[in-house]
Amino acid sequence: MDKIRVLIADDHAILREGVRALLAMYADIEVVGEASDGREAIDKTRDLSPEVVLMDIAMPGLGGLEATMEIRKASPQSKVLVLTQYDNKEYLLRFLKAGAAGYVLKKAVGSELVSAIRSVRQGGRFIHPLVADKLIEDYLRKSETGDEKIYDTLSDREKEVLKLVAEGHSNKDIAGLLGLSVKTVMAHRSNLMEKLGIHNRTDLIRYAIRQGLIQVQPEI
Repeated sequence: MDKIRVLIADDHAILREGVRALLAMYADIEVVGEASDGREAIDKTRDLSPEVVLMDIAMPGLGGLEATMEIRKASPQSKVLVLTQYDNKEYLLRFLKAGAAGYVLKKAVGSELVSAIRSVRQGGRFIHPLVADKLIEDYLRKSETGDEKIYDTLSDREKEVLKLVAEGHSNKDIAGLLGLSVKTVMAHRSNLMEKLGIHNRTDLIRYAIRQGLIQVQPEI
């Protein structure tokens, strides 16, 4: 029987030893190496060609996200399975966009980790239930409220800031136009983006267009 070749990337030696001992209990899994940071994980993936890389998020030097992107480029046959303490949907989405095949919490039981390793090796995806629940709840909340109802939760001042940001004005410009301090403008901007679930200016512009706050000029 061919064993699943696994590389463990984590900056805590005790955790690596614990995971190695756990996986040694399963006849179909073999730990072929360990790495203490992202750069070492990339190098050892190239050298050892593991089928699954268990990747921590926060490591010294090169972190897990950057290492995941590099591994997917250099060794696309190696599946990256994030093993982390963070049950944060934003982290999950960033890693999925970077090419990770799964996301497991360190508080998961051993059988869940093993199931995740087997799943991603076979080409599937695995997301720990706690994080998956947060994604589902967020999706349902947004689908139930809709853009219009979310927009109505903004204060009048936040709506003014939204329109001006979407039009391309800087925080300093907006402060001058509205007679506010730059710090206050930044606070309004942060609050409205949090309410809308938007985290960059490009998506904010798209939202403003959908709401009819700004007009897209047709190309001539």
